[in-house]
Amino acid sequence: MKFFAALRKEWLEQVRTKRLLIVAAVLTAFGLASPLLAKFTPELLRSIPDLPPGLAEMIPPPTLADAVVQYVKNMSQFGILLAVLMSMGAVAQEKERGTAAMVLTHPLSRLDFLLAKFAALGIVFVVSLALAALGCWYYTLLLFEPLTWGPFLALSGLMLVVFLVYLAVTLLCSTLARTQAAAAGLAFAALLLVAGVGSLPRIGDYFPGRLFEWGAGLALGHADPAWAALGVSLGLILTALLAAWLIFRRQEL
Repeated sequence: MKFFAALRKEWLEQVRTKRLLIVAAVLTAFGLASPLLAKFTPELLRSIPDLPPGLAEMIPPPTLADAVVQYVKNMSQFGILLAVLMSMGAVAQEKERGTAAMVLTHPLSRLDFLLAKFAALGIVFVVSLALAALGCWYYTLLLFEPLTWGPFLALSGLMLVVFLVYLAVTLLCSTLARTQAAAAGLAFAALLLVAGVGSLPRIGDYFPGRLFEWGAGLALGHADPAWAALGVSLGLILTALLAAWLIFRRQEL
């Protein structure tokens, strides 16, 4: 019951501080824009004045695959960035202001404190990603052809796992830091580290970014499973949360 009370408090905080609105607006906007960009970008390129002869014919007509690829590209960039920005001050800001000590004077464990923050942020991304997926699916239906719901939901689920990885890692950075500025520095350093190592040949097949490729393949009907990357991603979430708890329980507030 203490956890759910803390979760309710954190959820209301997400609503009051407009974090839910910001994440939902950004992801939904890019969800809607992705099929539009895929559809009309080639036409805009063909309409450029003084285009060299023959170049217009070389621009391929837009396809369903272009809409899905554009959607995955937008979500992978802006979703991860939002995950870092929305969670980097989750713990550090409360420590800096002294509110964490006040909250924990009530019979609330530090584990419940951290899990409530992670769960509230996770719900924000579940709601926002659902709206983005619905918008993308609808505009893809209008401009191209319908996407099969099952594989498209699987794509959304894999995206959510990646976002949860970055939420958990950033929450760990926020727990390590004493100030929000330090937490931001650690979070972006972790983002660059994960992205950099994940871009390496072969090693990248085991990192969260590989889930975007798997999801896109599922949506287009030619999936290349990445179970190892999924397992590593889930392990990173659990490891980051466990490390955050072990560190936080020893910190003096």
